[in-house]
Amino acid sequence: MKKRLLPMALLAASLFSVTAQEVDFEEYDLDNGLHVILQQDNTAPLVTTSVMYHVGSKDENPERTGFAHFFEHLLFEGTDNIKKGQWFKIVTANGGKNNANTTQDRTYYYEVFPTNNLELSLWMESERMLHPVINQIGVDTQNEVVKEEKRLRMDNQPYGQFASALFGNLFSKHPYRWPVIGSMEHLDAATLDEFLAFNKKFYVPNNAVLVVAGDIDKEKTKKMIADYFGPIPRGKDISRTHYKEDPITQTKRARFEDPNIQVPAILTAYRTPSMKERDAYVLDMISSVLSDGKSSRLYKKLVDTEKKAMEVGAFNYSLEDYGAYIIYALPLGGTSLDDLVAEIDEEIVKLQTELISERDYEKLQNQFENSFVNANSGVEGIAHSLARYYLLYGNTKLINEEIEIYRSITREEIREVAKKYLKPDQRLLLDYVPKEGGEN
Repeated sequence: MKKRLLPMALLAASLFSVTAQEVDFEEYDLDNGLHVILQQDNTAPLVTTSVMYHVGSKDENPERTGFAHFFEHLLFEGTDNIKKGQWFKIVTANGGKNNANTTQDRTYYYEVFPTNNLELSLWMESERMLHPVINQIGVDTQNEVVKEEKRLRMDNQPYGQFASALFGNLFSKHPYRWPVIGSMEHLDAATLDEFLAFNKKFYVPNNAVLVVAGDIDKEKTKKMIADYFGPIPRGKDISRTHYKEDPITQTKRARFEDPNIQVPAILTAYRTPSMKERDAYVLDMISSVLSDGKSSRLYKKLVDTEKKAMEVGAFNYSLEDYGAYIIYALPLGGTSLDDLVAEIDEEIVKLQTELISERDYEKLQNQFENSFVNANSGVEGIAHSLARYYLLYGNTKLINEEIEIYRSITREEIREVAKKYLKPDQRLLLDYVPKEGGEN
């Protein structure tokens, strides 16, 4: 869960910081459709350059899953002007760092450099967009890298298949039903032409946002962006399929066997609305009430007081089209999974029938104020927030205004949204258990 508790002594400072810390930015479009966002902060000699592409695992062919994540790796292979294996060496040699990540909805690349290497970062990202080298050697190399990643993070990791088991049962029509890492069989079967076509379709300026944040001179930066990104041809407009799931009308029970665990787990999941909906913000707050910190309701009851669970958590996983509200618990001693479900349900019913106390409400607001400050405390976080709010929410101003949404949520809304979504007949119950005869 992304929210974290602060020591009480820091609360007053965080409230002041939220009021004082407004992110000033400028945004515009190039003729080729690339959206540009600039944020100038000259307090430290660092600059973050990032590009977020509107492509994730939900944009894949069901017979070729894993392409978006694969490209996260593949587009570090090299370009016409950056030789294979040199990308990371160039970044490190110039005092920088870089990374990338993929979700169901988008792919994000970024570099952090000393100020004097801003132009280098812009050139490298323009090279990635315009001149990537996509050949069979690179595909074969990254295929092995992705397979090893899957083995380490999923196949051989205890509870490593939580997400794939859960989403595979919670969604039946939407592409959220398959894991971001995809199928290794699909990647093995893919041809080079299929990879080239995927790149041509999605990794184009009109499907991306470029953010430059930190110690910059805006006018000089605009000139460099025009020089490096302006000549990149616009891609074809992307037509996206919108999938609508049938509502869940009765509890769905599923089972998954994991050979890497000894202790079973129970997962309950409810399908929830898009991250852009107000109710998604309310569900974030419900998560904090239930499981954020040792004083939260589920932890205090199941772990601390009754000692029926060794671990419990609740979080709202919001995505662009749908979301999932997830509660999980690992039993302690002879506690059954069904007993854990009953105990969790008791706490949910309390949320649905009773208003949280004024004291808990104030504590909740302080937690979200602090989270807001932390998210925008450095240029890396600011760059990511600006890109995300523009690309997925369609509203870059949320970097300053989202906290007002949380501030406006009432205790009554928390109760009503809990009633609306956290219903037993609208959920998945997933028994995540040791595999019979497994090594562990």
